[in-house]
Amino acid sequence: MTIISEVRRGNFLGVVERSWRQSGYEIKSVNTSRKFPAIYAQSEDGFGVSLTIGGGGQAFFEIDSPCVEESDVADPRTPSNGPDYSGGPIPRPDVYDDFWSFGGGLSASVVGVS
Repeated sequence: MTIISEVRRGNFLGVVERSWRQSGYEIKSVNTSRKFPAIYAQSEDGFGVSLTIGGGGQAFFEIDSPCVEESDVADPRTPSNGPDYSGGPIPRPDVYDDFWSFGGGLSASVVGVS
């Protein structure tokens, strides 16, 4: 997970906001906090989308669906190939990017990137 430095968080939210607007989403709210900014939007058909920046510069995208009727869904046929964080905390981001992590106070060597 990429570290988004405090100095780049506004840029990141701006890129996402422009994309959402161009896709027809209505921006409902923006939190301009320098440390924990967020943007909340809604699609024409009622889906809510949000981007929040959490601890360590971790980006969280969430989608909320409008009311729907519950239906039966078959269990997955293949096991998950990614980490399961349902039983514990989500780890802090640990990937340094020359642009998005810029000015975050971490060097590539600190996070194990060569």
